Amino acid sequence: MKTESIQQLSFMIILHAGNARSSAFEAIAAAKRGEGELAEAKMKEADEAFLEAHKLQTELLQEEARGATSDMSVLLVHAQDHLMTAMTVKELAIEMVDMITRLNQLEELK
Repeated sequence: MKTESIQQLSFMIILHAGNARSSAFEAIAAAKRGEGELAEAKMKEADEAFLEAHKLQTELLQEEARGATSDMSVLLVHAQDHLMTAMTVKELAIEMVDMITRLNQLEELK
């Protein structure tokens, strides 16, 4: 795979992973404000953005599996780091939104 293609895919992974991470944090903030529907919508946005980033990563992996060689770039490593961070944030946000929603429900019972 050409260096330019790897760079372009790397930037797109960073973009989508960043969007996923931001949406996950927005979901947590919405849940804290008691806006459950918005929190769910933001988590859906996070899932969609993460899926786009993951598709790009899979494209790179498939190229390598086909025998295409490329030099490892710092930009690609950075993109992978963003993707893994976004995945972790998204998974934790799912749990946090659930906990906050339950806490809000308990507060309403008082």
